[in-house]
Amino acid sequence: MTDAICETERLVVRPWRHEEAPRLLDILSRVEVVKWLDDGPPRLMADLDAAHAQIDRAAARSASPPLGSWAVVPRATGVPVGSVLTLELPDAASGEVEIGWHLHPDSWGQGYAREAAAAVLARALDHGLEEVFALTHVPNLPSRAVARAIGMRDLGVHTWWYAEPSQVFRADRTTHPRP
Repeated sequence: MTDAICETERLVVRPWRHEEAPRLLDILSRVEVVKWLDDGPPRLMADLDAAHAQIDRAAARSASPPLGSWAVVPRATGVPVGSVLTLELPDAASGEVEIGWHLHPDSWGQGYAREAAAAVLARALDHGLEEVFALTHVPNLPSRAVARAIGMRDLGVHTWWYAEPSQVFRADRTTHPRP
């Protein structure tokens, strides 16, 4: 039996495994990746202990489907290229959920973020969420392109959930196309 939460032709989206902690550390210790995560200055992952703790947090977050955080794994290699997640937004007044993704730079430009995000977004909407948001840093043009490519509607720049302005995108269950 597989532990995949969803699959595409090229990818398996599944929980991170502790033996993959070095790869997660490699991804989250890169400023070019983490500068797009959260508000404020980039916070680089420091060591393998932090990677193992992140894997444990991801498993705990994934205990309430369709929420969670998972590894994006190409079938061709079996090596995670990054993460995709659906999590409740901070200070969400009505339990609003965001979808997010981040990949290792060696995997940028190959369509993995778009493919994994489209599958996870469809899963979230099919599991009963009425709407899902994507928030990107305004200058993060590649992530904005992913949100558009998976059919999310651009709502403009807002500070609804984070202190810094975010480009906000939205998909809803009744009108969003499924892959």
